[in-house]
Amino acid sequence: MTDDRSEDKKPAPNAATNPANELWGGRFAGGASDIMQRINASIYFDRRFYRQDIAGSRAHCNMLVAQGILDQDDGHAILKGLDQVEAEITAGTFEYDPAKEDIHMHVEARLAELIGEAAGRLHTARSRNDQVATDFRLWLRDEIDALDPALRDLQTAMLDRAEENADTVMPGFTHLQAAQPVTFGHHLMAYVEMLSRDRGRFADCRRRLNESPLGAAALAGTSFPIDRAATASALGFDRPTANSMDAVAARDFAMEYLSAAAILSVHLSRLAEEIVNWASAQFKFITLGDGFSTGSSIMPQKRNPDAAELVRAKAGRVIGDLNALLIVMKGLPMTYSKDMQEDKEPVFEVADTLTLTVPAMTGMLGDLTVNREIMAAAAGQGFTTATDLADWLVRELGLPFRRAHHVTGSLVKMAEARGVDLDALSLADMQGVEAGITEAVFAVLGVQNSVASRTSLGGTAPVMVRAAIAEARGKL
Repeated sequence: MTDDRSEDKKPAPNAATNPANELWGGRFAGGASDIMQRINASIYFDRRFYRQDIAGSRAHCNMLVAQGILDQDDGHAILKGLDQVEAEITAGTFEYDPAKEDIHMHVEARLAELIGEAAGRLHTARSRNDQVATDFRLWLRDEIDALDPALRDLQTAMLDRAEENADTVMPGFTHLQAAQPVTFGHHLMAYVEMLSRDRGRFADCRRRLNESPLGAAALAGTSFPIDRAATASALGFDRPTANSMDAVAARDFAMEYLSAAAILSVHLSRLAEEIVNWASAQFKFITLGDGFSTGSSIMPQKRNPDAAELVRAKAGRVIGDLNALLIVMKGLPMTYSKDMQEDKEPVFEVADTLTLTVPAMTGMLGDLTVNREIMAAAAGQGFTTATDLADWLVRELGLPFRRAHHVTGSLVKMAEARGVDLDALSLADMQGVEAGITEAVFAVLGVQNSVASRTSLGGTAPVMVRAAIAEARGKL
């Protein structure tokens, strides 16, 4: 969730005939065509990596000096030059040229302009293959680190609303049919649990990706006496990657990130769908505030839940980006192929999407008003206490549950035919179906009593909801 996304605008392609690339052009006599430059260049999007690329170059330079591969004067000049390159890019004065393909070549070319021949020594014992793999892991690590506080804020917003509504009764649904009474607080706590697992998935992804490819070179390692552990430590990695081919070929860390993001987006989409439903005139369970609603250009009465609808829709983008990267990678032989240049844009788009959807959901939860009376009235509709009646028959009369289920179903059919709720049936009506039923049965037919009775671990009873909220706050 870095703040350099505006740098993705494509620079105009160089219309002139370009000479052979100065960084790899010794093998080539002529220059690439304009269309080749355009399809080959990734600088349009991988410039996001500039901080990570320069950090990797600093670590590599310091290691080369420490190992006696690079003399101290050249090392000092390189580090000073890298500082200037970073300052220029940060200030927005850096000039990009598609002929230089990617951020790595841009940095090296500008470094050469600043310090001369010494710049060419920086690439000793490394390749763009291990360089980009290192940059990508560093960048994605930063994104995960920035995402986690946003997810924690969303959980906090959920916990706050759940605590306010620990005893606010609403219908719980299966098949979008009223099933049993629950509390709104309990409902929101389900999403708190989902987000906890989402955060765990991102944390697991971060832990697995936190190995340094730097020093793997093109694919086979290097004959120079480098210290990969030193560069890994300098960049905050836990260790170097164990296999040089895997180091440059693997993109499972990006696929894992996208997988976690897709699951998170599905969770956000489900909650967004519920917000859309709850805010409708047919439900009226909640009222969205002005901050996360829009109006209609023709219907003045409308208050549209556009933010929720967009969160719901953007899940499709995230799922599509996961599929895109899986398809790119599925047929590639070891080790690096240019196909892997297509690994970054799906990840960038997903990171940008989560930067919007997670705070949007946090804002919506803080902005909505809960219509408790309407929720409570709906909680008693649809015979939602039928299961409580069946449980009472088992508990108090000793009926086998299947017999109790049949008796309750008969009473529901009777109430439905009369257009009333279960608690509107008389005792005589009930005893006509099951003679052992007593007046005590009416105590379990109220939604408040139903909710309060669900005291099993993870149940919807307000006392259990408040305990779950307290435990969740402790984990946060």
